[in-house]
Amino acid sequence: MKIRTILTLGTLAIALALVSWWMGEQSYTWFPPQASAESQLIDRLFSFLVAIGTFIFLGVVGTIVYVALFQQASKYDTSDGPHIEGNVTLEIVWTAIPFILVVGIAAYSYHIYDRISILGPMEHVHESMAHDMASEAPAIAPVAAESKDSNAIINPEVVIAVKSRQWAWEFYYPDRRVTTAELHLPADQRISLQLTSEDVIHGFYIPAFRVKQDIIPGRAITLKFTPIREGRYRLRDSQYSGTYFAAMQADVVVESSDSYQQWLTDAANQKPTAAYNQAFDEFQRSPGGRTGWQTVQPAPPPLVNYPGKGTS
Repeated sequence: MKIRTILTLGTLAIALALVSWWMGEQSYTWFPPQASAESQLIDRLFSFLVAIGTFIFLGVVGTIVYVALFQQASKYDTSDGPHIEGNVTLEIVWTAIPFILVVGIAAYSYHIYDRISILGPMEHVHESMAHDMASEAPAIAPVAAESKDSNAIINPEVVIAVKSRQWAWEFYYPDRRVTTAELHLPADQRISLQLTSEDVIHGFYIPAFRVKQDIIPGRAITLKFTPIREGRYRLRDSQYSGTYFAAMQADVVVESSDSYQQWLTDAANQKPTAAYNQAFDEFQRSPGGRTGWQTVQPAPPPLVNYPGKGTS
């Protein structure tokens, strides 16, 4: 191979690498803000996969375009192409590179998901069948928030019980005996959620946190994460759980530790009232209940100390 050809291919490879790296960096803007330490890990993995995918895509498409434009046979050329028996070196290269790439991606992905350790329903079922023991799933390995203040001290875990039902979320803070319809979390503290379902499989999913955990009836599942960005986010049910599953949403408020403690104190002093629930309200306002088709009747709204903003 001529030196000129080697230099040309090397230059193209470097250009493709730079474009791929740029595309990987742009992928961070495709998601909601990074509101948890886990979101940084997930986004980093996604950016890496986008860069790799971009490099392969541009390389393959570029090769096809080059061949189609500059390697055409003449108009009346009906002869066969050169007979090539094989190239051992080329075969080794195009086997080794994909193998190394796939193993590398798998190892990096496993490293990320091992740190987050979110288990799906089948893993929980298999774990239960294999061990026939405790109902609590393995906790998520701690993930350090990449805070600008490297000397910041992460406070002890905040334990919150989360109940899911058709179709409402209910949050209970055992330390203060407070029940709410809105999830409040202190920033830069490890959160431990004890997830349970009273009826069917629900999915605890906060896009801004990049955490999603299936909640299985009859099992208590622990989900841990660390919110790092103050703001108001949205909790959704990621599993289809029936007619009103799209309405099964709740606000998630991340605030400073002082604001969180003040909110908790104020909520503890409020008398429990029925929280507004969209599914229950729509079902009750339907003419004649449900006419023409059947659905599961929504569970009554929970009694809470703090119903949340914008609810009635």
